Amino acid sequence: MDEAQYDRTRLGQFLAGEARADGFSRRSLMRLSAGVGLGVAAGAAVGGSVPAQAADPPILKPLPPELFTVFGTNAETKWEALRGTGHLVPVDRFFVRNHTLTPRIDADAWRLRISGSGLRGGPVELTYRELRHLPADTVTAAVECAGNGRGFFTSQQGQAVSGTAWKLGAVGVARWKGVRLSTVLKRAGLSRAAVDVQPVGLDPNFVSGGVDLGPVRRPLPVGKALHDVLLAYEMNGAPLPPDHGFPVRVVVPGWIGIASIKWLDELEVSAEPLFSPWNTQFYRLFGPTYPADGELVGRQTVKSAFELAWEATLPAGRQVLTGRSWSGNGRIRRVEVSTDGRTWRPARPTGPGAAWQRWEYPWHPAPGAYTLRARATDVTGVTQPETVPHNTLGYLFGAIVRHPVTVV
Repeated sequence: MDEAQYDRTRLGQFLAGEARADGFSRRSLMRLSAGVGLGVAAGAAVGGSVPAQAADPPILKPLPPELFTVFGTNAETKWEALRGTGHLVPVDRFFVRNHTLTPRIDADAWRLRISGSGLRGGPVELTYRELRHLPADTVTAAVECAGNGRGFFTSQQGQAVSGTAWKLGAVGVARWKGVRLSTVLKRAGLSRAAVDVQPVGLDPNFVSGGVDLGPVRRPLPVGKALHDVLLAYEMNGAPLPPDHGFPVRVVVPGWIGIASIKWLDELEVSAEPLFSPWNTQFYRLFGPTYPADGELVGRQTVKSAFELAWEATLPAGRQVLTGRSWSGNGRIRRVEVSTDGRTWRPARPTGPGAAWQRWEYPWHPAPGAYTLRARATDVTGVTQPETVPHNTLGYLFGAIVRHPVTVV
């Protein structure tokens, strides 16, 4: 179930030649661990395309500047756009993380292919209609990019990192409806020998450093696959939009966003341990405090964000500051706010606490410049720190963010 423990097991098997990693070698990983090729990994922020879709924009939905900050193939939600929207993030302002570009897919022609040595029989295919006729389930869950908050490594801690300079808007909570992955695997004939399930996406092949790494894919252990993973076809009560995985995407609660593969094409069910470039070359922590061969980007950190524009201008007098806090460890136990850089006072929780916790804080400022800070503590007792250890690819920033505002 635990992403970090799973990685430690698979990494040992990979280095011992017991796990398969298509498109990546043990020698490549050791080059990365020596610091060579880290610039290649930064290519994850851009990506390639296929000729048939070369004229398409990387993101299909409108990206108005009042809702998004656009980084090429990615679009970050502006936090001020979430004020007053309720617990779920509306689809029109849900962040987009694309490795290449959003594919256009015909649901009538789409097939989910299930194959591999971890099945009792041969390959199985499901149509979109067949999938939607299987028993359905609904889950409220967050999807968050592992690099969410990356920009603060540089702006707050003065440390250079590679990749998209997200603030805190690469996260969203939605109500996902679909079919449990366990239902599909059992229908396909899951074998007792199966150890890993690897979802593969339909987005164009990803090219990094001139090397074609193939479609985006990342394995899960069978235990997690059978526990709470969803093959979602609806988002907030409507069919998935193209940018969010139409016709079907994977939703992996509690794991980093890359595990929730969009535009699902196939499921490889394997009796052999699997690795992919997306947990060897990418989504690993490299830096002075990490092992030489890196550490998997596992469970997300605790974070808090104000529903305010960056460097917002506010009127003097009574204010009600609002925000949201969340953690990969589970529910939020408490949130505290500081407006003077010295004292911390409790914020009042509002709404449900599923996936994240909304909160509000009354404030009566005089004119002047302020730095607002919010920190959360989750159910495991983890509280946001002042700083976090540096890693070269800028993952898992969970420190207290200093949010500047001016009161007039």
